[in-house]
Amino acid sequence: MAITPSSMPQPLPRTADGSQRAAGQTSEDLLALFDTAPLNRRYWATFALMSAVFVFDFFDFLVVGYLLAAVAGEWHLTYGQSATILYSGGVGAIVGAVVFGAFADAWGRKPQMVIGTFICALSSGLIAFVPEGGWLLFAILRFFVGVGLTAAVTPSLTVVVELTPTRHRTIATSFYVVFASAGGFLAPAISAAIMGPYGWRRVAMLGFIALIIGVLVWIFTPESARWLTAKGKFAAARAEVARFLRLPLEQVPLPTVPPIVRPSGNLLELLSQPRMFLETILIWGGSSTAGYGVYLWGPTIVALLLSVPVPQAAFYFVFVSAAGVTGKIVVTLVAPLIGRRLLGVIWGLGGTAALALAGYYNTAFVGGVPLMVVLLCASTFCIEGGFSNLAPYTVESYGVNLGARASGLGQTANGFGKIIGPLSLALIAGTSHLVSPEQTQAAVFPAFLFLAFCMALVGLSFLFLGVETHGKAMVLDHGTAH
Repeated sequence: MAITPSSMPQPLPRTADGSQRAAGQTSEDLLALFDTAPLNRRYWATFALMSAVFVFDFFDFLVVGYLLAAVAGEWHLTYGQSATILYSGGVGAIVGAVVFGAFADAWGRKPQMVIGTFICALSSGLIAFVPEGGWLLFAILRFFVGVGLTAAVTPSLTVVVELTPTRHRTIATSFYVVFASAGGFLAPAISAAIMGPYGWRRVAMLGFIALIIGVLVWIFTPESARWLTAKGKFAAARAEVARFLRLPLEQVPLPTVPPIVRPSGNLLELLSQPRMFLETILIWGGSSTAGYGVYLWGPTIVALLLSVPVPQAAFYFVFVSAAGVTGKIVVTLVAPLIGRRLLGVIWGLGGTAALALAGYYNTAFVGGVPLMVVLLCASTFCIEGGFSNLAPYTVESYGVNLGARASGLGQTANGFGKIIGPLSLALIAGTSHLVSPEQTQAAVFPAFLFLAFCMALVGLSFLFLGVETHGKAMVLDHGTAH
């Protein structure tokens, strides 16, 4: 991005003897200068690595829907066993979000990203070596995939929000979340291409690829300058700002006033904003329940109800996932125009309608195309698009001191959604019944009405509890943006 004269960092004021002052007085001086940073090569390199974390970790998490569709019949799994495999990842995601969100506020964003990516990659790849019928071991490894996923993505989202200047934040951070859907898009695309000729184990082994991303993050990703400042690590923050702005160190303010409040690992501090706390749980939990209900059960439902092989169901879900990516791209363009709150209302209620209709028309065809698949595309357009709005919104609204913990709170609710979404169909169908077309047919409509209700909670939460964060600077020492 070109630097115009108005966007260039201004020289520091000079002292009475004419020398340039090398130290400022407060953290606001340093962060105001940091907020003038252009989206330069250093920014985009970090953005690309954070995006790779999202792509490969979400691939590792979401590919299970296609692995399960392949092994459910082969291993003669019940609905209860299948659901255990699916929601064990959600349990792990809760643990990872709570623990590593607190760690990221207390000890820094970067180490948690690296550790989380390694956990996710190793656990996902090892699924390829589960023995025949070993559904319990499969579920245990899925638990650790969930831990690693949220341990990595919670601080990576926080870093991108904190790294991006306010004037670019809404569009850049909304676009960043597109890469979570890109991981979801890769899961069906690779499953459709590889599973048929090579089997599900070869697909599972691709989880190891994320190890490379973890190494690159460790080598090249900087620590958040805003977190360093909030923590009182002024020398490190000053050096990071100087690198981003390509300025001599002496031209960057060095704060001398220590912060009153510093980031800690105390999760109870999130309750200092009760309205925001409730909203975060509802928008993340509702969206996650709906989304993972669709993505994790969807391939199995489509394969059974339409009597098509698993690779064909995976092919349909390439379009379902692509609709999710499209929704996030559209949100990226629309959010700066109408703001985060109104967008959350519209996308939440749109997802409600699409899911209810998908459940009702679950065996209908239009021009040879399954109507359910078309409506599932509409639902993921809204659900995934909504995530592109609500994920950065959560960090923005809570501020730097609570940013990673707030993201962790959202990911915790997200983890419960990963459990409730797949569990809902299993409970409605009957956990002791074998996965079969007859049981699925009876359960689909009420299950999808439940998922639609969850998306209604998202839209109504933005309407009645939401605040607007678009264009408002993040603060360090309290939980609101202003």
